[in-house]
Amino acid sequence: MTATADAEAAANELMPLAEYLGRVLRRLRALPPLDLDLTQAHGNVLAGDVYAPHPYPAFDQAAIDGYAARWEDLAAAGRIGSHPASEGGPRSVRLNVVGDLGAASWRPVRLTPGTCFSVAAGAPLPVGADVVVPVHWTDQGMATVEILHAPKRGSGVRRAGDELPVGRLLAPSGAYVTPPMVAVFAAAGIGHVVVRPSPRVVVVATGDELVDVGRPSQPGQVVDANSHALTAAAVEAGALAYRIGICDDDPEGLRGLLEDQTLRADLIITTGGTGTGPGDMLRRVLARRDPGRGAVEFTDVALCPGTALGFGTVGGEEVPVVCLPGEPGAALIGFEVLARPVIQILAGAEPVFRPSVKAHLLETVSSPGGLREFRPAHVAERRGGGYTVQPLAGGPYTLSGLAEANGLLVLGERVTSAAAGSTVDVLLLDRRR
Repeated sequence: MTATADAEAAANELMPLAEYLGRVLRRLRALPPLDLDLTQAHGNVLAGDVYAPHPYPAFDQAAIDGYAARWEDLAAAGRIGSHPASEGGPRSVRLNVVGDLGAASWRPVRLTPGTCFSVAAGAPLPVGADVVVPVHWTDQGMATVEILHAPKRGSGVRRAGDELPVGRLLAPSGAYVTPPMVAVFAAAGIGHVVVRPSPRVVVVATGDELVDVGRPSQPGQVVDANSHALTAAAVEAGALAYRIGICDDDPEGLRGLLEDQTLRADLIITTGGTGTGPGDMLRRVLARRDPGRGAVEFTDVALCPGTALGFGTVGGEEVPVVCLPGEPGAALIGFEVLARPVIQILAGAEPVFRPSVKAHLLETVSSPGGLREFRPAHVAERRGGGYTVQPLAGGPYTLSGLAEANGLLVLGERVTSAAAGSTVDVLLLDRRR
């Protein structure tokens, strides 16, 4: 049997990625809802529809600075500005100014024929007023004012509930609370909202060989890049993330550390030790089924880079745990494929997966048969519509490729080569969140 045939036979023994994700994600539920003060709700996902309990604006008000008047008074002498010069030229209207109203005015007032109020934007509208004349359309008089041009009836006026009537759906369940949404809620009189809390994610790197950042790797030592990167990735996904750091390959110490973290975590992410080699202690420790302590199932998935992934629960609280490979590029791809969707489900967010587009491939690429490959790429919009995608470094150089990427080129299990000019799937990585 040839080396290629051996590789394909081995790949056929791996679980398809779609099947694996289906099994894992079906086990998860969104975190219980939480009632939060409006100022704390930003970035969380709404746990239910939100409707306007009060109208916005809450009362009839002036939309601009000017003079609140009755439109009938402005039209009493004919249509201002409508008469040609041969008929005497444009006419103006003079009204008595009976008071000033600011945004803080609260006493109800009423217009009588031939009068108006000087008003500031946001001021309550006098009873009977149905137009606000802009200041620059007048002589800006104080006791009396000459109206030089007449706006249309209703101009410069905002009626109660014009923008948001009572009972209006302000935001649906599952929507992220954004700053403008916070403003809408506040304007409608909402001080608290029920949301799904941001998942608390703990990140642990495992391995005797690991050392902290700040010095280069030496033989027998590997700088821990993973826990830093995965903590940042979890924050980018909307979680409250905490980096625990490095845990040695001590079985009892590892199990104790993880159980301690169940008190503060909604999800634990580990990196390293997912394989079957002599140093892969994490897999041997967490795969052990101890009553009341949870267990993690490790699966060889048809995924490139990285095939060994783990998912299960730890501790009496059965906190979910995601176990990712130790190679940094594979760990970050594993996060995108598995850990990020888990975070989205816990947060009650939709959609669970990154958005994807079809793109025109600019360069021929090869891919390992039997594996679904996620390769770093740069995506650009084409003039006239559509996208192009430029593959970046993959394979053993995936980490450096990811640092430049704004997308992930997805090559299916049956693809061994994709020609330049062909159409491929690309996941869009939004780094701006």
